[in-house]
Amino acid sequence: MAEQKQDDGTKYVAIRCVGGELPGATLAQKVGPHGVQAKVLGEEIKKATAEYKSLKVNVQIAIKDRKATLEVTPNSSTYILKALREPPRDRKKEKNITHHGNITMVDVVDVARKIQHKSNSKEFSGTIKQVLGTCVSIGCRVDGKSPKEVIREINDGSLKVPSK
Repeated sequence: MAEQKQDDGTKYVAIRCVGGELPGATLAQKVGPHGVQAKVLGEEIKKATAEYKSLKVNVQIAIKDRKATLEVTPNSSTYILKALREPPRDRKKEKNITHHGNITMVDVVDVARKIQHKSNSKEFSGTIKQVLGTCVSIGCRVDGKSPKEVIREINDGSLKVPSK
């Protein structure tokens, strides 16, 4: 939860919350000193993140003259979990779940295109490998194969990936 200040008086606050739910008490601690009502802002965040129900997303809040604007910025794991099309689960009952689903290489390329602006990779294939590494952490498979196998195939040149 970082806080930054710009020259034009705009202050930025970043929080990580669960989509479709009200953020925790830390929201009031972060935005209260800037003159923004946390309860109203919490409802706005709940509406803005409804698309990512039960998935963790990052929300960037820009505060200027006691007015807040929101920008929802999901990370690659959120995009992958959304591509798995699993039903929303109760976070309080199920902990440390591994996702045994299967996504296609087309989904991996789509996720890589969405996160490319945040990636430090020089080439697009590096961003694809980054997404495949996240698939390893989540526990899902890509086209029925282990994501590590797909990374080996990309490195060997037996699997061609788009250049952009």
